[in-house]
Amino acid sequence: MHSLSIFGTSSDAGKSTLAFAITTLLHRRGISVAPFKAQNVSNNAQVCDSGGEIAQPQYFAAEAIGLKTTTDMNPVLIKSGSGSHAHLILNGEAVGEQHVLEYYRNIDVLKPIVNASFERLLQNYECIVAEGAGSPVELNLMDKDLSNIHIATQFNTKIILVADIQKGGVFASIYGVYTLLPKALQHNVIGVIVNKFRGDLSLFDEGVKIIEKEFGLKVLGVVGWRPFNLGFEDSESIQNYVQDTRNATIKVGVISLPYISNYTDFEPLVADEEVELLFINSPAQARMCDLLILPGSKRVIEDLLWLEHHGFMPLLRSEMQKIVGICGGYEMLHERILDPEGVESDRPSLEGIGRIKGDVVFKEKKIVTKGSYTLFGCEIEGYEIHNGYAVKIAVETKNCYGTFVHGLFDSDTFRFKLFSTINPEYRGYDFKAYKRRSISDFADFIDASIDMDTIEKSLMESNL
Repeated sequence: MHSLSIFGTSSDAGKSTLAFAITTLLHRRGISVAPFKAQNVSNNAQVCDSGGEIAQPQYFAAEAIGLKTTTDMNPVLIKSGSGSHAHLILNGEAVGEQHVLEYYRNIDVLKPIVNASFERLLQNYECIVAEGAGSPVELNLMDKDLSNIHIATQFNTKIILVADIQKGGVFASIYGVYTLLPKALQHNVIGVIVNKFRGDLSLFDEGVKIIEKEFGLKVLGVVGWRPFNLGFEDSESIQNYVQDTRNATIKVGVISLPYISNYTDFEPLVADEEVELLFINSPAQARMCDLLILPGSKRVIEDLLWLEHHGFMPLLRSEMQKIVGICGGYEMLHERILDPEGVESDRPSLEGIGRIKGDVVFKEKKIVTKGSYTLFGCEIEGYEIHNGYAVKIAVETKNCYGTFVHGLFDSDTFRFKLFSTINPEYRGYDFKAYKRRSISDFADFIDASIDMDTIEKSLMESNL
């Protein structure tokens, strides 16, 4: 059986969401399938069941079909580094920072690593759904592309193109990408999915005929625009969420730090009809909120300096301000941030917000773990990814909660405890049930929108 590559005809075409949905639909059809992305660039990571960290989309796709997550699903992960450097994570383990030019010079060293991960997955699964990155035909970078051309060529994957019709130029993007693909890969293209269509789908009937007749490409489906507020790949995607606030009684502001990370922490708040979630970047906006959240950060000291520069400190230091700090945000709430080894910054120390007593010290060894935690009197299923060390894993002080643990808001008990202090009439809801229902409903929606029979038949074709 063939594996499958999902290529976008542009960035942000919806590859991650469709890769998750197709993985789910193949699983429903009884095919043993797993998600994969050779290289991800994201500050949004999760801790695997096997240990180590991978990017959110592959973790989410695996979790949705009940798979144990492993670092083979995303062997190369790149996070924000200092200046022109990137923080490199290989097979789930941080290996330090590299200049971007050095990273590209060493790209051939990474190819055996991603190949080995893909091959290990193939030992356990019939089909791998490999998400691409950006556009697969950036001609000046094709020899450095791990996620698109390399995987498709190395493993002879079948290919689906995903085109974003919202951006305009959908015909040019489809034709251009298909034509610029290496000839051998053109033969492996099953077809194209036209994504994010707004309005009556029949309005694109003529477009389907043009693509199929003029380009010789089968249109596997035209997918209507539909919000899916789970599994966010990056900070831009979560800030484009769609929320029904008609019944909201509590306003929560997440401070949009420049190096914000692990933004899937806020998915339960997006889904909560009693909460209006805002991403804010000024003290004026913050004063409108009942609760402020200091989120995770990949560059804690730089984000702390940003808060000071933008005038947030008086508000954040006030004991009257109700605040929750998670991971990097929790670290900022301490009296001092110390980085004597230069792990995240060339500043050895910086004064913190001071709502929590004590210092945070950055160390080279990163804590990467997941499990069950008892925090603030609540049972939390969560995970930790941080270089900062403090005396306690969580602290509650006046109007202030702080913890290293991501997944805090997934807990119905914690949300009820917190929000009922803001509004005693807060009811709460079952986030796990919401998540299961949303995944199932979205997979049904995609199943009704695309030709899964053709996709499965193509994957079943002989590899000979």
